[in-house]
Amino acid sequence: MKNRLLLIVLFALLVAGTQFARYTQSPSQPQTPARATTQSQQPTVATSRQPEKAAPPAAHFEQALQQAYQNRQSNLQIQGSGRVIKTLPDDTQGSRHQRFIVKLASGQTLLFAHNIDLAPKIRGLKKGDTIAFNGEYEWSEQGGVIHWTHKDPSRHHVDGWLEHNGQRYE
Repeated sequence: MKNRLLLIVLFALLVAGTQFARYTQSPSQPQTPARATTQSQQPTVATSRQPEKAAPPAAHFEQALQQAYQNRQSNLQIQGSGRVIKTLPDDTQGSRHQRFIVKLASGQTLLFAHNIDLAPKIRGLKKGDTIAFNGEYEWSEQGGVIHWTHKDPSRHHVDGWLEHNGQRYE
């Protein structure tokens, strides 16, 4: 009887561990997405693992981000804009990233991790500045992270960018 109970407990732990690993695992190699041939000024939303869709109205990117946050969804290619509420020290461990927090009109906050080994750093970025972006959303408890705000030198990922004071950083 004890052996049977032990086997049931071990099986339950194995299943739970597999589900946890599947939930937390991120893909090691992003797939090559379809590339858009035209650029639109309206925010666009598409998963980076699927071809981009037609640009929705401007307010839809915030709805898409709110849904992604509520559903704990990641790997969402998103384009939009917001206001910088805090600049943070650069992350210098491994690939260097410029970090700052942006608040959207909806109230959602996003941490930006802009790879400054692959794209120029935004000099003079400060609280209150407006920033436009095209990058990949990753879910986090605090609201989410936007990264891939640069061109992908290996061409496996949708190119991203940031715009500040009329200058594009890619």
